[in-house]
Amino acid sequence: MDQTNQTARYELTIIVPVYNEADGMPALERALADYLPHALRKACVLFVDDGSTDGSLRLIRDICSRQTDFFFLALARNGGLSGALKAGIDATASPLVGYIDADLQTSPEDFNLLLAETDSHELVTGIRAARKDTWSKRLQSKIANRFRRMMTGDTAQDTGCPLKVLHTACARRIPFFNGMHRFLPALVLLQQGRVAQVPVRHFPRVAGQSKYHLRNRLVGPFVDCFAYRWMKKRYINYRVSDSNLNQS
Repeated sequence: MDQTNQTARYELTIIVPVYNEADGMPALERALADYLPHALRKACVLFVDDGSTDGSLRLIRDICSRQTDFFFLALARNGGLSGALKAGIDATASPLVGYIDADLQTSPEDFNLLLAETDSHELVTGIRAARKDTWSKRLQSKIANRFRRMMTGDTAQDTGCPLKVLHTACARRIPFFNGMHRFLPALVLLQQGRVAQVPVRHFPRVAGQSKYHLRNRLVGPFVDCFAYRWMKKRYINYRVSDSNLNQS
């Protein structure tokens, strides 16, 4: 464990990718700060600013200066959600790593529902109950999820739910590619990992604008499914049964 990394002092690091979410940052700070004292595991927040252009990074710096358990990474340019998640995972030194979107359509409080399952599962993912999205968004997600399940063979009902907790060691073994965030359950299963699904609450977006549209909600996942199938056939997964490398 890297003792110079601030997140090494915690059991859970909550990654929050941020891209042009300045309007929602005050509410996001309150929600996360209210949750941390009640978390089932000692937790911290890691903002990953993905090249914001609306002042989000300035607000993130301000938040981290006044909140003891808040940290940040600022990426040099916008690389998308999967890139921001990878950067956050690479920077995490706690045993568990969580993920929540900055729009607060899921609640940090529901991390406790997921944490209750982490002793027996490498990935615990939420299922958005009574989704508060428009009918068109729900339809697009339903179609994309059904196609993804057919292509990957996983049983995840809501792989796009932005509330997840993984064992950090498992997360670091995931083969990352653009669009990877849509395939986390399938990618964990490739490692013979165990996946649990837990219903969580879902809320309307109250500030800012969604970064999702028809292309990245429906067309993108279709294309990425074929990339996953290609990668799955070539994925190398091994377990060491014995070694004398660490003898004293």
